[in-house]
Amino acid sequence: MKLLVCISNVPDTTTKIKLSPDNKSVDLSGIQWVINPWDELALTRALELKETAGSSIEKISVASVGTAELEPTLRKALAIGADDAFRIDLNPQDAYQVAEELAALVKAQSFDIILCGIESSDYNGAMVGGMLAEQLGYTSVSSVSSLNLDGSNVKLTREIDGGKQNLTVSLPFLAIVQKGIAIEPRIPSMRGIMTARTKPLTVVAASGSSALTAVVGNALPTAKSACHMVDAENVSELVRLLHEEAKVI
Repeated sequence: MKLLVCISNVPDTTTKIKLSPDNKSVDLSGIQWVINPWDELALTRALELKETAGSSIEKISVASVGTAELEPTLRKALAIGADDAFRIDLNPQDAYQVAEELAALVKAQSFDIILCGIESSDYNGAMVGGMLAEQLGYTSVSSVSSLNLDGSNVKLTREIDGGKQNLTVSLPFLAIVQKGIAIEPRIPSMRGIMTARTKPLTVVAASGSSALTAVVGNALPTAKSACHMVDAENVSELVRLLHEEAKVI
């Protein structure tokens, strides 16, 4: 049984985002790249499943769509414990293009289980997992917070409004996972970092997919106004500020 974890290369959460002069893209200079947190948890759960006694998982692969700049992120995934990695050589323009390229890879490699994080921490689109499952014709379940193998089936728990739902699905299968799928992401050990250098990282040519959307422009949030401190006894001043400046009354 082969398992694939789809990972995204995202800016570190402490990164200060700047836009390009035309506001159509992000200024990538000085950005520290990391594995998308939800994808990192998915990889952790995949490794836990492989380590379980009697697990039928033979290999865990990771895959991402992007240019050579994301290879350090893939190497980190290998250092954490993935067996091999695939980089689809394309600078994707939207989520559909990412899903289409990943689908072409899956069809060529025949993975039995695919794990995707519920969303990426940069654009928060939450679209790739569902699009990928649809293009592959795989059974898929979203908001998965627990996943275990039961022979040729998968037992999982997903979050629903006001509770949880327990499901059993057959393979092949795609899970869109969220917080709770693993307690915390793994940290690469020194041994893992050293062995990652020799693990295969295959660069795959893009399949020729096309984006369905185009960015017209981006805009940063409006800066918040200065905070006004009002004496608790000065009710008239508070009312004036709410009326004249905040314009809420």
